[in-house]
Amino acid sequence: MASTYASNTGLELIRNGEQSGTWGTTTNTNLSIIDRLTNGVLEITLSSTSKTLTTGNGSLTEGQHKVIVISGSPGGAATLTIAPNTNEHIYFIYNKTNQQITVTQGSGGNVVIPALSSAAGINIVFCDGAGSSAKVTSITDNIATNAIKITGGVITGITDLAIADGGTGAGSASAARTSLGVAIGSNVLAYDANLQAFVSALTLPTSDGSAGQVMTTNGNGTLAFTTVATAARAYTYNVLF
Repeated sequence: MASTYASNTGLELIRNGEQSGTWGTTTNTNLSIIDRLTNGVLEITLSSTSKTLTTGNGSLTEGQHKVIVISGSPGGAATLTIAPNTNEHIYFIYNKTNQQITVTQGSGGNVVIPALSSAAGINIVFCDGAGSSAKVTSITDNIATNAIKITGGVITGITDLAIADGGTGAGSASAARTSLGVAIGSNVLAYDANLQAFVSALTLPTSDGSAGQVMTTNGNGTLAFTTVATAARAYTYNVLF
């Protein structure tokens, strides 16, 4: 009986008693395929906006690599098609081009990997091999963890981290102030140079138990509180109110 092939990898499955005297060649090819599946890195240089990554049966093919590094100048947004659409795969894809790359296998859904210049350009994708309706899903975008530690790095691209998670819930300074309840003009006063000068010049009274004091100025921009007689305080109150 003829050999069959593993559905996702193209490994040749030799039937009992087959390939007498030649099975070693097939086995070595299979081992090379396994090497690609576990640690293989494929470097692709794009010169157009489309590329098909194919996994064949019983031979070494591009689609058997684990890591796909894409560089070059596609000249526009590019598409990487995974074939055949019946194979399940997990790929680590590194987009080093200056264009976004859409990874597709069927009509079920695609993953867009940003250009390296605009984001990380790295994604782990799962191709479900569902035939014409196959879907590519980003594993990287759906990582769930209860502890992430970043040392000596910078986080970018997060514009709306919730207040409950330590963010501002907004993508701009103005919106952040509104979210935090410190909107200028609504929750807090806007900065005013005259008001700041007034506050800076103000000298509050000491805690000597004095009451009924009024504010005075020496004519040189210095403000202070002065104790006045009860009658004078009453007169001042009547004049003001």
